[in-house]
Amino acid sequence: MSTPDRTESATHHTPEPDPTPHEGPTPAARARRARMAAASLLMAAAAVVLALRLASRSSVLVVGVYGLLLILCGLVIELSRRGRTRLGTWLLAAGLVAALLMDGVVLS
Repeated sequence: MSTPDRTESATHHTPEPDPTPHEGPTPAARARRARMAAASLLMAAAAVVLALRLASRSSVLVVGVYGLLLILCGLVIELSRRGRTRLGTWLLAAGLVAALLMDGVVLS
């Protein structure tokens, strides 16, 4: 064999495959979307319960409790949109527990 054949085979190599980008959203984006969906569902449920409670009895406390829960759900959606999913999750859980306690103890 001649020397040029050796240098050709030594310098010729197969290109490395390009890493394929991930298809779909990242885990963080999925977490944000899940928190936003959960807060939206809770917001819709709170609006329905508020309407039912106001139909049965009219009270400022009912509007206050469920109004604050609606505001909190909106805040959680905004926090999740900005990437603060852990804080949003804690606020959503705490707000739901507080609203349920207020509904059971104070409004009854």
